[in-house]
Amino acid sequence: MVFNTGAALLDAIVLAVVSKEPEGTYGYKITQEVRQVIELSESTLYPVLRRLQKDECLEVYDMECAGRNRRYYKVTSQGWAQLRLYESEWRQYSDKITGLFEGRIVFRAGPEEV
Repeated sequence: MVFNTGAALLDAIVLAVVSKEPEGTYGYKITQEVRQVIELSESTLYPVLRRLQKDECLEVYDMECAGRNRRYYKVTSQGWAQLRLYESEWRQYSDKITGLFEGRIVFRAGPEEV
């Protein structure tokens, strides 16, 4: 994809993916689901997960799976609030860009151009 993915958009995508699992989900599965939307390496994902945890948007817990511990991530109440904000901001942003591409946005001349 030619467009860069900034930190806020990565946070929003990861929160959206994790929010789909009420009991939380683990890193590898998050990576696979995010990759269905954007290209992302595990080395990029884990700093995002740590940042969201530090910002109290995700909580972390371990669960045994096939004799090994697997780290799970779950959206917190703070994370739900942040996800709602991201969704609202994204809708406004994407509506403006789509409107521009589709010719629905009309540019008005500023006072210095009249």
